[in-house]
Amino acid sequence: QVQLVESGGGLVQAGGSLRLSCAAAGRTFSVYAMGWFRQAPGKEREFVAAISRSSGSTYYADSVKGRFTISRDNAKNTAYLQMNSLKPEDTAVYYCALSRDYSGIYSRNDYSYWGQGTQVTVSS
Repeated sequence: QVQLVESGGGLVQAGGSLRLSCAAAGRTFSVYAMGWFRQAPGKEREFVAAISRSSGSTYYADSVKGRFTISRDNAKNTAYLQMNSLKPEDTAVYYCALSRDYSGIYSRNDYSYWGQGTQVTVSS
């Protein structure tokens, strides 16, 4: 079993910044990648960013490229999402996810474990 806990969400003004954290606990062996998804009211859950545990390779959705940065601390089994230049369109519940084997990085089906989500609200 693996438990993922997100934190760091909150309310910020447009142009501001937030850093989200995702701490993994339990049987965290053989982790291939960790990723972030988000879901706005009335919309489907969408890919935001992902990072490989071993190589550190990063991947981003076009909508956040240049504004968001994903990173990880392998010793702490923790992933981070630094969000800068936030826009009202970024308002959503953000979810952390973990995969054990490579099958892809952009689909929800590529990840085995999910956190409960943290709310990010960006005001204008």
